[in-house]
Amino acid sequence: MYTILGVIARPLGWLLGLLYDFISYYGITIILFTLIVKLCLYPLYIKQTKSMAKMSAVQPKMQAIQRKYANDRETMNIKMAELYKEEKFNPMGGCLPMLIQMPIIMGLFALLRNPMQYMGNDSSMIFAFHESFVWINDLSQPDPWILPIIAGVATFISFTMNQALNDTGSSNPQMNQMNGMMKMMKYIFPIMILWMARSFPSGLALYWAVSQIIQIFFNIHMASIRKKLKMEAELEKRNKK
Repeated sequence: MYTILGVIARPLGWLLGLLYDFISYYGITIILFTLIVKLCLYPLYIKQTKSMAKMSAVQPKMQAIQRKYANDRETMNIKMAELYKEEKFNPMGGCLPMLIQMPIIMGLFALLRNPMQYMGNDSSMIFAFHESFVWINDLSQPDPWILPIIAGVATFISFTMNQALNDTGSSNPQMNQMNGMMKMMKYIFPIMILWMARSFPSGLALYWAVSQIIQIFFNIHMASIRKKLKMEAELEKRNKK
């Protein structure tokens, strides 16, 4: 596990050190570092949004096949595969971006929680980690409340927007059960982030707060993309008629 995290965390540590050499202010470095990482992940978010929009458009046909072949799973699977091919839809398209993001996020957490472990012998960074930022006296120490609350609130807003973006309108009982669990996580996860951020180094909490604030703006943009895709799909459907 540590080897895998190290493979991801070390190049991120190199980027963090490079940015600090130019900026010489650790708090601003973390903000810029977070922005760069999120922009690199942006194509994955777009791919996920397009995949979920496609699933929403294909959903009625999928449900029709499920109803028609409810007692013949083999035929159902064949018809589903034919539908995916016809619609050029990959059911894993919405999952792959999330699977790619997870190791990167874990590597970032490992780096910012214990930066010197992944940044070699860069002695200049030893002092950087202890710099102050706005109201925070030492970014290597936890901030009791303000930054964790910001991180928790930003996570709640981002999580809520993500749920709306990824809602396919499915009436599948399993999907409804999963959606119910996600609705619970909408409240549980931000509280977990708030609680954990109170014990994490402030630099890590700052990264997470900034990351979620950027994600909110990404979600606003992706909502407009999904709306445009939905309009195009409806127009194409009307033209076929």
